[in-house]
Amino acid sequence: MRRPNLADNQTPKFDSPDASLTADDSFTATSSAGLTYPWGSFAPGPGKTHPIANGISWTRIPMPGSLGHINSWLLDDGDGIAVVDSGMLLTECSDAWKALFDGDLKDRRVTRVVGTHLHPDHIGLAGWLCKRFDCDVWMTRGEWLTARMLSSDVREDVPPEALALQRSAGWGDDVLAQQAAKGWGRFGRMLYPMPISYHRIKDGDVLDFGAHQWRVVVGSGHSPEHACLWNEAEGVLVSGDQVLPRISSNVSVNISEPDADPLGEWLASIDKLLAVLPDDLLVCPAHGEPFKGLHTRLIALRDEHLRRLDQVHAAIGQAPLRTIDCFPLLFNRKIGEDHRELATGEAIAHLHRLMEDGRARREMTDGVYWYSAA
Repeated sequence: MRRPNLADNQTPKFDSPDASLTADDSFTATSSAGLTYPWGSFAPGPGKTHPIANGISWTRIPMPGSLGHINSWLLDDGDGIAVVDSGMLLTECSDAWKALFDGDLKDRRVTRVVGTHLHPDHIGLAGWLCKRFDCDVWMTRGEWLTARMLSSDVREDVPPEALALQRSAGWGDDVLAQQAAKGWGRFGRMLYPMPISYHRIKDGDVLDFGAHQWRVVVGSGHSPEHACLWNEAEGVLVSGDQVLPRISSNVSVNISEPDADPLGEWLASIDKLLAVLPDDLLVCPAHGEPFKGLHTRLIALRDEHLRRLDQVHAAIGQAPLRTIDCFPLLFNRKIGEDHRELATGEAIAHLHRLMEDGRARREMTDGVYWYSAA
């Protein structure tokens, strides 16, 4: 598969990518009890936007896979709009934008494109929009640099370190052969080429978008330096994947940082958001519908991960387990090939958190880690 090199008037064309790279859910059944949805199950249709509050409108970009869509948030920015999250480098996504530019966004100018984080469903068309409207992409440094690193790694063969990580989780030669056959460098093929430079945003920045101000609140765990945008005056939070109403964002260890503790970062970010953000905000997530009940949702996300950690700790106290042996303790459905990599990364993240807490230890035998209670 070649990375596309598209003229301005071309629609991006790309085969549907591997589902494990587009599905952000962590496969745990999370409770959304206590949340309210001001618009119910409504979502804007093709070519349509919907006002949410002063200074922000909502549109929905279709996507393949279990999620089915990404929400893009349109922030009033003087005589134009700032786009928050773009959708993937897929024809159905760019067609949705073209319908908007022929519909409710006719004659509106995109002033900048904000990427909450690096995942392709959020920045896959950022470069395309920036080129079309001669504007800049705005991201945190951690997200920008990681995206640049991943998109530039276009080697054909799967690195041996990646296969070693999968073997250490307990996968056998058959799965490793399937992994090797997939090749490498898929990330870069899901992004329209990004601009060579970007505008950095960082935690605590207050961004002037027209008559409105949006404060940057950074979280971590799902991605390195995820930016949420908080309009204090209007009581609105654009949460990206940092807070989702019905699913829990994937929190994974990956080959770029195989000894990381992303779940520790995720739990610390939940505590930070609880301390910094008021409970009565209207939350505008990347997937699902706008909702209220931020603190209820954050506590539910935190408590579920803590319960899962306790379940894994109890199990490895009975007998040593490999990463893949922990799947039934963490996920409420069978993990198929499409989601194997994400599930493996998330299971490793839970085991690393137990190790960081001093509740687990591991020993390697024939390239496989076995975890037991400390």
